[in-house]
Amino acid sequence: QVRLVESGGGLVQLGGSLRLSCAAFGIVFETNTMGWYRQSPGNQRELVASITPSGDINYADAVKGRFTISRDNAKPTVYLQMNSVKPEDAAVYYCNSECQYTKHQRWGQGTQVTISS
Repeated sequence: QVRLVESGGGLVQLGGSLRLSCAAFGIVFETNTMGWYRQSPGNQRELVASITPSGDINYADAVKGRFTISRDNAKPTVYLQMNSVKPEDAAVYYCNSECQYTKHQRWGQGTQVTISS
C-alpha cells in the first residue's frame, strides 16, 4: 500500500527547532521528488522545500537559511529540519512525492506544527 507517513510535529518555542520526518511506503523512492508543503488556516497550501532524486533542492524564500530538507534513500525517508522558527511557520505540514517520470503525486496526512511564544 502506498503511504507517506509524517511524524515529528508538535509544539515548539519561538526561535526553537523541530525535525519533521516522512517515511515512504510502496513507492520507488529513488525516482520521486520529495517535498514539504504547509497550510495554515485561511491560506493556500504552499511549497516549503523540495529535493529531487539527484539532490537538487528548492526552498521557499520564507524559510531559506532556517530550514533544511534532506533525504535518505536507504530508509526511505525525507526530513525537514526547522530552525529559528517564527510564528508564521505554524501550520499543518504535508509530505509530498512526485514521480519524475509519471508526475503522479501523493500526499501524507499532515502533521501539525504549533509555535509557542
